[in-house]
Amino acid sequence: MTKILWIDDEIELLKPYILFLETKNYQVIPAIDGNEAMEILGKTIVDIIFLDENMPGMNGIDVLMLIKEKFASIPVIMITKSEEEQIMEQAIGSKISDYLIKPVNPNQILLALKKHLHSKQLVSDVSSMNYQQQFREINMRLNERLNASDWIDIYKKLVYWEIELSESSDQSIFEILKQQKDEANNLFCRFYEKNYEEWLNGTAKERPALSHLALNEKLFPVLKADDKPVFLIVIDNFRFDQWKALQPLIEEHLRTESEDIYYSILPTTTQYARNALFAGLMPSEIKKKYSHLWLDEDEEGNKNDSEHTFLQENLKRHGLNNIKTSYHKVLNVNYGMRMIDNLPNFLQNKLNIIVYNFIDMLSHARTESDIVRELAVDEKAYRSVTQTWLEHSPLIEVLKFLSDKDCHIFITTDHGSVKVDRPVKIKSTKDASNNLRYKVSRLLEYNAKEVYEVKDCSKIYLPKLSITSPFIFARSNDFFAYPNNYNYYVSYYMNTFQHGGLSMEENLVPFIHLMSK
Repeated sequence: MTKILWIDDEIELLKPYILFLETKNYQVIPAIDGNEAMEILGKTIVDIIFLDENMPGMNGIDVLMLIKEKFASIPVIMITKSEEEQIMEQAIGSKISDYLIKPVNPNQILLALKKHLHSKQLVSDVSSMNYQQQFREINMRLNERLNASDWIDIYKKLVYWEIELSESSDQSIFEILKQQKDEANNLFCRFYEKNYEEWLNGTAKERPALSHLALNEKLFPVLKADDKPVFLIVIDNFRFDQWKALQPLIEEHLRTESEDIYYSILPTTTQYARNALFAGLMPSEIKKKYSHLWLDEDEEGNKNDSEHTFLQENLKRHGLNNIKTSYHKVLNVNYGMRMIDNLPNFLQNKLNIIVYNFIDMLSHARTESDIVRELAVDEKAYRSVTQTWLEHSPLIEVLKFLSDKDCHIFITTDHGSVKVDRPVKIKSTKDASNNLRYKVSRLLEYNAKEVYEVKDCSKIYLPKLSITSPFIFARSNDFFAYPNNYNYYVSYYMNTFQHGGLSMEENLVPFIHLMSK
């Protein structure tokens, strides 16, 4: 039975309320002042407290401070005769859960109890019921002939329900959602494979914005439209569901002007996708045009050292070569904090690019560290860690600084990542790429039905390592595993977040436009 501690010096006058609540299966424990309340709390576990604001001796605010000092987790609802703003601010500042203004009726009391004690269960029940209705609609759409925009719409819906149901106590409904998302991912992979070459070759009737076209279509028009400074924030390995998790925190400071998604190219890795994003060219075109700056799979060195150069060349090709730019890659907190001091100077530039590598590092750390694995054990926890990072990162300080500036802010990424749980056996020579989601090598042995196979990589504008080096990509939740030490390899990488292959999570990535409120 739910226990309520009700603190009021006129508790005898509340008998009708107490009897009403008892009929609803609540137990009310009365207290006439703060001293009696603290004595009761020392002996009895209660679920919620009703607290009168206007009492002789210790008033409600004084009692509230005592309660929060020793029993901070118990929700407190303050009941007051006064509508004075100062009293309300005092109460809210002291972390009350809610307040009611006298006279109150029994239904108000009941509603407050449901809101603060049962809201999670009520929301869970309603969400489960609403998803069951949407489940049928999404299933019907998956059986239709979908285009690139339709797939974006379906992915947004699935992400919405994944977040909405993440608090649900009904595990079965979450399993149904996972199965539906897996089915959608398999169909998306087929759609992508069927259309990818035509998108790249310009022979498709319609094509989505792809990595090498994203800045031209989404950023450059804004650069040409007005003289406001523009900030392009690229968060490596940033998924759309992570954006939705961060959105409430960001919107405390900025408003969302638009929420777009573009299609990442393959492989969905920094070397390929981010270079294409900045260069406005596909990887084989970058290698041909800037051979001195491109490093192949089998070459040593940092394969993303030339991003700013690629971007400058891209701007020049689009008639934006005269604009002043800055480029910063934030690999650690110290650099990020030092950069904040220079933000006023950034406003003198037309375009500022800031790259944050935290989420990509988190993804790799989760694979390699047992502690990080436990912190990001599933999709919900992975989003939660991202939220915690933003709350304490230099990036939120950048966004706060820009919140009252007349400028454009774009947040995007190069690719996402997917939680892998299905091993696919392959064999290769030692020259094969290390990535778990794609492989390129002179000699690869695999079941062609289990992978997206591209024998002639020039068709998807990827550099050739040799004439006989195909690319293969893992689909959906698959990852590649070698027969040698197979069981160890599979158990080590099972349920880790990987990128490089083909899935909605990796290929459908956010491009967000923010402005000051």
